[in-house]
Amino acid sequence: MPDLTGRIAIVTGASRGIGRAVARHLAGAGAMVVLAARGEHAGPVVEEIRAAGGRAEGTSVDVTDRAALSQMIMAAIDRLGRVDILVNNAGIVRDQLVMRMKREAWDEVLSTNLTAAFTCSQAVLRSMLRQRSGRIICISSVVGQSGNAGQANYAASKAGLIGFAKALAREVASRGITVNVVAPGLIDTDMTAAISTEARAAWAAQIPLGRLGTPSDVAAAVCFLASDEASYITGQVLGVNGGLYM
Repeated sequence: MPDLTGRIAIVTGASRGIGRAVARHLAGAGAMVVLAARGEHAGPVVEEIRAAGGRAEGTSVDVTDRAALSQMIMAAIDRLGRVDILVNNAGIVRDQLVMRMKREAWDEVLSTNLTAAFTCSQAVLRSMLRQRSGRIICISSVVGQSGNAGQANYAASKAGLIGFAKALAREVASRGITVNVVAPGLIDTDMTAAISTEARAAWAAQIPLGRLGTPSDVAAAVCFLASDEASYITGQVLGVNGGLYM
């Protein structure tokens, strides 16, 4: 596992699934992790990390509230002195065919999945630019690369993260800041739990490695990109999809 001792990390959407696994992996590698989630949902994960000997704290925030999100990040930087790693993970789905999709479903998904990543990244940049180092990692999706019927809003938001990360990577590379994307495939989380057994089997049949991924598979990729070992990697999309999309 990479050594992230002494690093300060912020993870959005950290209460479950991929976000929970990312927070636990970063803490296990030695980072102090700030877990951002709605309400008090991050609390149990913070306790898990602390029970395992890691350092973590939780914070309640609605990532669609731009002012509150920026304030949360600035408060964390003031309290902890710096931020080294930002993982833009918060995401939702509101699936529907385009002909039937309500504008509210489009706006909610784009606001949560894409605009919040812009807000978070903008909020950490001053600190990262000053220290001339930093890692920003956006959690996209294979759907943002391949598209998927019934998920135009989700696909647009996840494809947008890829374009956003590539543009930002060019802007900040000269200051030692890298910006990369992890694009998971079908991962066994609460978000995919509603899929029927038959549908899961059909999906697995399309995956060359023959199984759904785990949150830990994604978290390991994030930890790598957050580490010194990935210091010469920026503006890239790392697919963690079992070969579903090549």
